[in-house]
Amino acid sequence: MSDYKYSTLAVHAGQYPDPTTGAVNVPVYLSSTFQLTGIGTDRGWDYSRAGNPTRDRLETALAALEGGVSAHAFTSGMAAINALVAPLHTGDHLICSRDVYAGTVRLFNQIISGYGIEITYVDTSDLAAVEAAIKPNTKLIHVETPSNPLMVLSDIAAISKLAHAHGAEVSVDNTFMSPILQSPLKLGADIVVYSTTKYLNGHSDGLGGAIIGSKPEHKDRYLLVQKAAGGIMSPFECYLVLRGIKTLPLRIKQHEENGHAIAAYLATHPKISKLAYPGLKTHPQYELACRQQKGFGSMMSFELESRDGAERFLKALQIFLNAESLGGVESLASHSATTTHGSVSEEVRQSMGINQNRVRLSVGIEDKDDLIADLDQALAEV
Repeated sequence: MSDYKYSTLAVHAGQYPDPTTGAVNVPVYLSSTFQLTGIGTDRGWDYSRAGNPTRDRLETALAALEGGVSAHAFTSGMAAINALVAPLHTGDHLICSRDVYAGTVRLFNQIISGYGIEITYVDTSDLAAVEAAIKPNTKLIHVETPSNPLMVLSDIAAISKLAHAHGAEVSVDNTFMSPILQSPLKLGADIVVYSTTKYLNGHSDGLGGAIIGSKPEHKDRYLLVQKAAGGIMSPFECYLVLRGIKTLPLRIKQHEENGHAIAAYLATHPKISKLAYPGLKTHPQYELACRQQKGFGSMMSFELESRDGAERFLKALQIFLNAESLGGVESLASHSATTTHGSVSEEVRQSMGINQNRVRLSVGIEDKDDLIADLDQALAEV
């Protein structure tokens, strides 16, 4: 189905009718084990950690959407990132974007570094800084673009070209964009990582993560991690993501429309400073966003006058919910320093450029006029 466009792939890739019953929706195979056909032979499945028909359908859909060779579904986005770096060995070097989700930093610093893997955090929007950080033992450059929550972009094509010249691979956390708005593999990246909890699921009712690889060896690599370490997505969670993918292109259109409208409103508000949204021409990387992305999404962040102002703003919201996560149909607002980046020290947050005044928005699919009115009345309380 690789020749079809995203709106067709979203509905049909991996989601063909059940051959046994004709069911249009993918069945949820709630079975931990499968009857074998003989000694050492089966119908394609033997034990659900190694493979499950529902998970196979989701992985087929994700690989098709990204144009990858294989996809691998995990219990959460962090489980996927853990699986991403699991094949690294003691003495290997990993480069990571400096301003990433703090859960990634916590995993790398408090767990992965303990395995003797060297980690360097770099401003990956600066290609010279990336090149300077590469060492002979660099195996992977992990990029989050746009970054969370500062919406800093990294040039995927340029970083991939640089990494490949030094024998390293590039992985891209594409959670903020989804396959609809950004295609890292087509830009030269080797691996794409997702928290499927976000836009791919889209309904804030299930956790999940995924890795999509571009090479045959990636299939063997991450299938081994699934089998050996577990952490695989449950059949029901797979069903929820498959259901979400069917409407992903439609939802993204509404997210995008609302995101543009709200960013334009906030850009002129006197109480807002340091608004970060790549869809604004005032964003320093607007041209890169136009070249690299197929849209600008609905994630943004900004600063208010103080932490107290941020708290008053969040308390006054009526439609936007003060909650973590993102990418669901409902609009969310969160205080970055105590939610997404609450797991790292104040010193680390400051080095990332995240202060106590910053608020992040995940704009949902409600009526944009209602959302702007809600922001307006909440800002009046600041």
